[in-house]
Amino acid sequence: MPPVVALVGRPNHGKTTLLEELIPELKQRGCRVGTIKHHVHEFEMDKPGKDTWRHKKAGAEIVALASPTGLGIIRDVDEDPDVAELVDRYFNEVDLVIAEGYKRTNLAKIEVYRRETGDPPLENRDASWIALITDSPAADDLPCFALDDIPAVADFLINVIAC
Repeated sequence: MPPVVALVGRPNHGKTTLLEELIPELKQRGCRVGTIKHHVHEFEMDKPGKDTWRHKKAGAEIVALASPTGLGIIRDVDEDPDVAELVDRYFNEVDLVIAEGYKRTNLAKIEVYRRETGDPPLENRDASWIALITDSPAADDLPCFALDDIPAVADFLINVIAC
């Protein structure tokens, strides 16, 4: 099974935009990337401008949208699918899976935080947080990357998560 890392953060902090830039950078380095977009509401799949459409347009080999009411490799479900099950079933041909969301799981997490939104960073960090990507100078105990330093984030993922 490929390793999985979750990009977490509040809405409109730049997770999808970061993925759009990070996926091509990782692909250029020979890493085959799959993504899972976790969504807590019902969803529509592959409409221009939607997150899953943007992930695929950025070059992800496989894109899944998981929610409590559906799974976007389109299959109806009665409950939110487990990440390990999704990865085992659909992502065996990639080197790395980047999930967008899943902040309440034990996946390795990288928080995306933009100070300009006025929202605070996520609360209740635990040992699963492995890095912070931000526009804010951070006095933090985590490795910290600028929002626009995509090569450094790719290096971190390749060196720490493996690709």
